[in-house]
Formats: sequence, C-alpha cells, structure tokens
Amino acid sequence: MEAKNKKREGKKSRGISAGLIIFCCFVIAVLVYVFVFGNTDNFVGGDRNNHPVQGNFLGTIYKGGPVVCIIITLLLTVLCLSIERFFALSKAKGRGNLINFVYDVKSELSKGDLKAADALCSKQKGSVAAVISAGLKKYADMQVTTEDLSKEQKLLAIQKEIEEATALELPSMEQNLPVVATISTLGTLFGLLGTVIGMIRSFSALANEGAPDSVALATGISEALINTALGIATGALAIISYSFFTGKIDNMTYAIDEMGFSIVQTYAATHK
Repeated sequence: MEAKNKKREGKKSRGISAGLIIFCCFVIAVLVYVFVFGNTDNFVGGDRNNHPVQGNFLGTIYKGGPVVCIIITLLLTVLCLSIERFFALSKAKGRGNLINFVYDVKSELSKGDLKAADALCSKQKGSVAAVISAGLKKYADMQVTTEDLSKEQKLLAIQKEIEEATALELPSMEQNLPVVATISTLGTLFGLLGTVIGMIRSFSALANEGAPDSVALATGISEALINTALGIATGALAIISYSFFTGKIDNMTYAIDEMGFSIVQTYAATHK
C-alpha cells in the first residue's frame, strides 16, 4: 500500500494546466484587442475604419485584423507557461546548488554513510533529491534483505528503483513544454496566415476600377506586416523558452544519471 501511495504522489502534477492558461490568455487577448488596440482615440476621427492617428502604434496593431487576437493569445501563453515552468523547475531542482548537492551526496556515499546522504536529500528537496533518496533507500534495503538474491539481482533492483522514480518525476518536469514547442510553429504559421489575408486585401484594393482604395490598401498592408512581426516574435520567444527549459531539465537528468551510476557502482564495489 505504501508503494502505491508513493507512486500516486510522484504522478501528481506540479504545474498549472496549459488548457486553462490558454483560455485565460485568449480572453485577455480579445479584451486587449477590442478595448486597448481598438480604442477609438487611436484612429482619425474616432472611427476604427479610418487610419490610425499618426505615430499611434496601438491603432496600427488593431489594423492587423482578428488574427492578431490569436497571435497575442499564443504570445501571452508562452509568457505565462515560461513563468510557470521557471518556478516549477526551480522547485524540482531543489533548494541548493545542484552540482554541490551531487558532490556532497557522492562524498557521503563513498564513506558509506547512507543516513547522511539521505539527510542531504531531505534538505535539498525537489525531484532530483527524491529520485536519489529512493535509490539510497533501496540501497539500504538490499544491505539488510533476507531474500536469497545474487549480487547482480540486488544491483538490478537498485537500478530499477532509480529508473522508476525518475519515470515518476520526469513528466512533472516536462509538463507544458510540448505546448511551448507547438506554439513555436503555430506562431509563425498564424503570422503567415495574417500576412496572406492582408495581402489579399491589398490586391483587392488595387483591383478596383479607377483609383485604388487607399484606405483598404493601407489596411491590407498593415494587416500583413503586423501579423508577420507578431508571428515571428511569438515563434522566436517560444523557441528560446523551450530551449532554455529543456536545457535545465537535461542538467537535472544528467545529475540523476550520474548519481544513479554512483549508487550502483558503490554497492558493487563494497558488497560481495
């Protein structure tokens, strides 16, 4: 029963649902688009159909069209998920410096002081410490077990315990990052969609008989350029965020792998 409870605890999500964040960001994006960017003070004569007031950037963004709402939603989602992942991974890393923590645990392990090593894990906290603590406890169990197990079977049991603990902790560290990776592509694609729609409007204005509709032409060009800029910015931010946090996760998994190898090798070297 205790083992089952431990597994359930490891599977608990440590982050906020991406779906909830996306919904909230969409609501905020629509409100900002309508009431901030679409404020009548941003346009000539107080009419949204006219040109933006000269030098008014908010009105220019509004001219990007409804696609702007989607791109802003994606942009806000990346920002929110980045903040959420920052705190979640900081908690997963633990309180102290990860490199120093690994070094201290290895030092205590080499002395054969499992209690001191486990005390360091309790002090460090976080996902990395939880995995290492699980390995240390299995190490101690194998020392006092009354089961008729060979040395290889005991080593395999320790390694399996570390792998299971890692499998329970890793999903919580990677939560929401696939969404950020998807947005890195969607941001650019929606920016391209807005660009195409804007260019269609521009060519439609040029296709009119007689003098081209200058307002429609300007609106189409604005829509094309604004969506292109916002889409590229959103995609770039998502790529940077994804790369940054996957790098942090890699550092933690490297620490877990190193400690797992040390625990197994220490048991192999000190037990017959």
